[in-house]
Parts: sequence; C-alpha cells; structure tokens
Amino acid sequence: MNVIFVGRKSGRVKQFDLRHPVIMSAAALMVLGILGTAFSIGVGLGARHGHGNPLDQLGNWSTELLRQKAQLEDTKRVLQEKVNALAMRVGQMNANVIRLDALGKRLTRMANLDDGEFDFGHPPSIGGAENGADGQPAQIPSLTAMVDDLQSQLSSREQQLGVLENMILSRELNKQVYPEGRPVQEGWISSYFGRRADPFTGYSAMHKGLDFAGQEGSKISAVAAGIVTFAGERAGYGEMVEINHGNGLATRYCHNEKLLVKQGQLIRKGQDVALMGSTGHSTGPHLHFEVLKNGAQVDPLRFVGEDR
Repeated sequence: MNVIFVGRKSGRVKQFDLRHPVIMSAAALMVLGILGTAFSIGVGLGARHGHGNPLDQLGNWSTELLRQKAQLEDTKRVLQEKVNALAMRVGQMNANVIRLDALGKRLTRMANLDDGEFDFGHPPSIGGAENGADGQPAQIPSLTAMVDDLQSQLSSREQQLGVLENMILSRELNKQVYPEGRPVQEGWISSYFGRRADPFTGYSAMHKGLDFAGQEGSKISAVAAGIVTFAGERAGYGEMVEINHGNGLATRYCHNEKLLVKQGQLIRKGQDVALMGSTGHSTGPHLHFEVLKNGAQVDPLRFVGEDR
C-alpha cells in the first residue's frame, strides 16, 4: 500500500510505501507508545479511586474485616454485660419472691387462715381475653424497664406484708397481754363482784373480785402476759400475786397456799403463778381474783367470759 503526498506550492509529489519495514516499525512504536500512555493513565486513575494493585486492595479488605470483627466483639461484650446485669437483677427478684413466699406462709399461719385460701406454694390463677397480635415483642430497653417496675412492685409488696406482719404481731401481743379466760381449770364461782353480806361480820360490804372455790393446792394460772409487780403477803389478801399487763390493766390472785413466781418476773399467758389456798381473810380454799383498770377494781366476769 502506497501513500502519496502533493505539495501545495511546489506541486511536488512524494510517495510512501506503508509496507516498508521502517514505516511499519515506526507505526508499531507509535501504537505501543499510545497504549503505554493509556495504561499508565488508567493505573493512576485506578489508584486514585481505590482500584489499584489487587494485592493492595486485598490488604485493605483484610484490614476492614479485622476492624469490623473488633467492633462485633465489642458489641458482643457490651451485650453480654447487659445480659449479666439483667440476670443479676432477676436473681435478686427471685430472692425477694422467696422471702415474700416465706413471709406469706408465716402470716397465713399467724392469721389462722385456711391453707387452701392463700397457697404461696403455687402462682396465683390469672386469665383474660387475648387481644391477638396487638402486643409488641420485648426489646432490651423495654425489658429493663419492665424489670425495674417489677422490682419496685416486689419491694412495695414486701413492705406491705411487713406492715401486715407487724400489725398481726401487735394484735397477738395485745391478745396476750389482755386479761381473758379463767384463772383456774377446776372449780366454780362461789361469789361474784358487787355488794354482798360479809362472811365474817354479816354486814353489807363491797366484794371487789370474783371467788373461785376449789381444792387446796389447785394450780392458778395467769390470764394474760405481764410482769409481776407484787408477790407476797398482804393484809386481808393473804399470799397474793399481782401482775401488770400494761394499758392500765392488772390482775390479782389472792389467798394462795404457795406462790410460784417472784416480783419482777416476766409472765406468759397461761403460766402457773400460785397454788390455791385459804390464807388471809378466807373461810376456805378458794381464789379471790381481781381485775384492775387504771388502779380501780372492775368486774372480772366480762374478762373471764362467763355469765352471772
């Protein structure tokens, strides 16, 4: 193939044979130069936009994977710490539930309730109409709030049961210190509270107690808990025990053959305090029983729980 060039001014004609080795070599060199320049420009642009050497790119990916793995480990660690904290809270709540169950059982026994009425060994029966899929699955923040709320409720219930226990204990204590019942197991009422003929003079006199006739040596027990304020002989009463029960109430046990307690001694309800006798102003073995309210004798019959 030939290429002909014609000059404008001189009009001379030049002819080039493209198949000539020199021409073909020059053309090949020119093409290679263009391709090399293009390749260099492409490599530069690729490196500039992050598409450089494949080995470098692989290194970048490895570094990114390591960074993401470290972030994942941190996330797992934080989540595990939250789960551990939540597990600890649940453990504390479980301990509170155990304490509440024990307290509830104790209160049930103290209040003499039927075992089936409050069964603290099983969860309470609950129910209600379901609303389908209206609810939302529990999330970590909402679950934490739920645990906080439940913990607050448990603490409140524990305080309420504690107050109830104190009330029951106070009621039981008041019941223990309140004079109630017969001071003798055997015997009969031989003289009531009020005016009567004096057995020694025959004149009308005020009888300020309740007489229980019985066998000499019979046991006499306290009708309420308290503290012995007097134990010894007193004019007219013979061998006497006086017990203070608080709240302005006291009881006296008179004409005893023998005293079983001493002054200052704490007495429980039903405890034996003396043996029946006929000491002092007495015509025979009996117990003269008095109840005092704010220092004045009152009719013991209403405390004994019997009718005249």
